[in-house]
Amino acid sequence: MSENNILSLTDGLAGELTDIGHRLLARVYYADTDFSGVVYHARYLEFLERGRTDYLRLLGVHHSELADGKLGESIVWVVRRMEIDFRSAARIDDVLTVETHTAEISGARVRMAQSIKRGEELLIAARVEAALVNGAGRPRRFPAEWIKLFKPQS
Repeated sequence: MSENNILSLTDGLAGELTDIGHRLLARVYYADTDFSGVVYHARYLEFLERGRTDYLRLLGVHHSELADGKLGESIVWVVRRMEIDFRSAARIDDVLTVETHTAEISGARVRMAQSIKRGEELLIAARVEAALVNGAGRPRRFPAEWIKLFKPQS
C-alpha cells in the first residue's frame, strides 16, 4: 500500500477541528466495559485523553516532537488537575463524541473543557488543567505562537 493510500485511510482518525475546538468519535468496545456491560469509570479518562491528544495533534502540537526537544529541551505534558462529572453511563457498542475546547490559557497552563456524549445526551463533563514540564519536572511556558492556537473560543 502506498504512503498516499495509508494517509487517506487515516485522514479522519484524529477527529476534526470545530468552530470552538475539537470533536472525536469513538466506539465503546468490550475491553472498555466492566462485567455489567457499561463503561468502566477509569476508561473515560482514556477517551478524554484521546480527545485532548488529537486536539493538540490537529493544532500542530505533537507529543513526540516535544519529547525530542523541538522547544530546545525535552518537554512533556502533565495533567495537574481534573474534575469529572459522571452523569450517565455509556455501554458496549455506543458511539461516543468526545468534545474538547480551550477554556483558559496562561503562560504555563491550559485549562480545557471536555464532554463525552452519546448523540445529544451528555454522559461526562470534565475540566482539565495541563502544563508543560521539562525532564527535571520544572514548568515551562508555552511558546507565544501556541497562545493563538489555544485561544479560548466564546
